[in-house]
Amino acid sequence: MKTMPDTIRAGPQPLDKPLAVELKGVWFSYERTPVLTDVSLSLRQGDFLGIIGPNGGGKTTLLKIMLGLLKPDRGSVRILGDTPLEARHRVGYVPQTTSLNISFPVSALEIALMGRLSLARPGRPYSRRDRDKVEELLRRVGMWELRDRAVGTLSGGQRQRVLIARALATDPEILFLDEPATGVDREFETDLFRLLEDLNQEATIVVITHDIGVISRSVRSVACVNRRLIFHEGGQITKEMIDMAYACPVDLVAHGLPHRVLEHHDEG
Repeated sequence: MKTMPDTIRAGPQPLDKPLAVELKGVWFSYERTPVLTDVSLSLRQGDFLGIIGPNGGGKTTLLKIMLGLLKPDRGSVRILGDTPLEARHRVGYVPQTTSLNISFPVSALEIALMGRLSLARPGRPYSRRDRDKVEELLRRVGMWELRDRAVGTLSGGQRQRVLIARALATDPEILFLDEPATGVDREFETDLFRLLEDLNQEATIVVITHDIGVISRSVRSVACVNRRLIFHEGGQITKEMIDMAYACPVDLVAHGLPHRVLEHHDEG
């Protein structure tokens, strides 16, 4: 049986930017069941990381550890040079739409404004600056015209746009997204990653996704998580990642330009 190293790195990282994410020897278990094993990762500010891997492989757990929502059993986590809790006001988070209670009677505008709560004074209404900021963001994601619609009446793609606007309301330096294309159509998924590419000009992006084809066209770095982690800075999806993510032979085919398909990758 081939032994998979815990972390594979390919090519030198740029040294002109500080680290956005630094994990060293992170372990995590749920009730003594290992979920993450000796995971290490160094991600520079301005990067666009796509995280892939099988269901139950630890992707969402890893994201929650970076957000400070979970504490690792062992190892260290630094976000923008601070602990996750210290850095929380500098990050944005877009959860899966399944975590949003769409029956709650709240409008798209009200959801987006919630992103300004951490900046508001206790007991004070939103300021004009807050409202102007959220209007700018809803326009940017194409949802201003639907701002008064109840969130439960929006499509999956429209709700994701609103959640992205909410996450951007604090001007985050890092934007974390957990399966943002779940339950949306292919056209919106393409538009979503184009939007993320645009946002990457001003923030580091970390996104979990199952769509290998889409991220191969958009991201700058790829990580595959299945208890352990394989990291590739060049953005290529490597054979090691495919072997780690799937228990059966897989041929990866990409259409259109640019495309990257299992390029040569030296281990170590």
